[in-house]
Amino acid sequence: MSKVGQIERATQNRIVQLFQQQLKYRYLGNLEKEEDNGNVDETILTAFLTKKGYSPALIAKALFEFKKAVTINTSDDLYQANKAVYSILRYGLPVKEEAGQNKETVYLIDWKNAGENDFAIAEEVTIKGQHKKRPDIVIYINGIALGVLELKRSTVSVSEGIRQNNDNQKHLFIKPFYTTIQLVM
Repeated sequence: MSKVGQIERATQNRIVQLFQQQLKYRYLGNLEKEEDNGNVDETILTAFLTKKGYSPALIAKALFEFKKAVTINTSDDLYQANKAVYSILRYGLPVKEEAGQNKETVYLIDWKNAGENDFAIAEEVTIKGQHKKRPDIVIYINGIALGVLELKRSTVSVSEGIRQNNDNQKHLFIKPFYTTIQLVM
């Protein structure tokens, strides 16, 4: 039987299976019906930072600063916000527990020991913006959404998937979600 024209659900199942079985990503589930999906899962990120040995006070400060960086208005420049978030992801967040203390850099991703990070995927992640959108697959590292995969059946032009990803980044849709996204496929 030909795979041409096969529904995208079959492809999505294969992608999820690849990430789980071959790449050993954790499966966060189908989040279509979840109400509070976002680009940062604070529970997962807090667990990672705790495992890395940061104090609760440093974690709270780092989460506060990171949430400020990823929160934009629809009128803000997505490129500049994404660039700032990239810098935080790559070089860490300098924060201090209390006034008068030296700053300590909190790293949200362990770049030296990649296997220490929490890799996960979710599918059909419903995001509320001015209009709801639902990326097919979202890739998370330490609870931070870093990649979006938009799947199309083989009879649909690649340009349709590109158009959909571009539209999702517009202020009419889910632009703020894309502040953490580093890969759009």
